[in-house]
Amino acid sequence: MDNKMTPVAATLIDKTEEVLDIVTLSLKMTDERPFEFQFGQFNMLSLFGVGEVAISIMGWKDDLLLHTVRSVGRVTHVLTAMEPGQQIGIRGPFGQGWPLESAVGKDLVFITAGLGCAPVVAAINYAVQNRQNFRRIVILQGVKHHQDLLWLPQYEIWRDQHNCQVLLAASEEHNSKKHWKLGMVTELLNNASFSADNCIVMMCGPEIMMKAAIKQLKELGVAEDAYYLSMERNFQCGQGFCGHCQIGPYFVCKDGPVFHYPQIKPWFGLGGF
Repeated sequence: MDNKMTPVAATLIDKTEEVLDIVTLSLKMTDERPFEFQFGQFNMLSLFGVGEVAISIMGWKDDLLLHTVRSVGRVTHVLTAMEPGQQIGIRGPFGQGWPLESAVGKDLVFITAGLGCAPVVAAINYAVQNRQNFRRIVILQGVKHHQDLLWLPQYEIWRDQHNCQVLLAASEEHNSKKHWKLGMVTELLNNASFSADNCIVMMCGPEIMMKAAIKQLKELGVAEDAYYLSMERNFQCGQGFCGHCQIGPYFVCKDGPVFHYPQIKPWFGLGGF
């Protein structure tokens, strides 16, 4: 899109309910120009008379642009209640994505928790589809209950790939499930198989989780320059104009949401940033 302050219309073609209050919107762009994005970027989805919200780009499927939305606020309540045929506005893509080119020839480790998996799903699919570019692919995902996990069939597909390890954790699970561990996602690192001195780690989810994961990764011998974090803040403009998403000298919407850890280390995990 040439003018990222002007929304482009898109039509809702299909809507899939993933779990309660979470749906994936399949959108057809009315603008015929190619819509290109980096894995990890986001769009601003808008509804006239309602408002605008930042949503991670899930990728393409059958020429439809995918966004998974959780109904948690005024705008997302209306978005998740939409029916096929209705239109919304899209601005974007915004921000910096995952540096997959830096992971070529290395082990690729994804660590996510809660609904934080959305920003990395497209990147994981890309890595699996371009399997020859990477060594091992390790996917660690944590949720509260196993029922909270989105796209479970997709995880099974990933698990079946060559040199692709999938480990799942549920922190408040009461029933034993195959392939699941009771505990936090960071506990899965003890069973993860990757080369500490030849890997790239991509994390997203609550900052307290990422902070704990970084501490454990350091103990395993993974250097700080191997970590990339997807940060969440209050995105209102998408271009660093409003200042709502500032962290230290950076704007998460423009300079992130994916940051190289050494870049934001002085401000990471500090209150008020």
